[in-house]
Amino acid sequence: MKRFSDLAAPIDMSSGFKDFFQTIGMTGSGLVTKGIAAVIAIVAVRMMLQLSNDPKQALQKGMLAVGTLFVAVILALYGDTLFSTVTNAPAAKG
Repeated sequence: MKRFSDLAAPIDMSSGFKDFFQTIGMTGSGLVTKGIAAVIAIVAVRMMLQLSNDPKQALQKGMLAVGTLFVAVILALYGDTLFSTVTNAPAAKG
């Protein structure tokens, strides 16, 4: 009777980072896009925490922070698709 069971088949990672990114289902450009989105989200949260006591100015800065957070979420969800369309664009004729 086998005492331990294999949870996953062994994976050959002799190619380095390329194999690692394939196992987690992410490309290098996707990882960079997620990293940029994470930095933008941290900036947005910091903007929210530094609101002033003046109600009008706090509302303006708060809405700017919410907009920045929205951009970070959209970039995290669809950034790899957006950047892939830009890099695969055909050359301009002229």
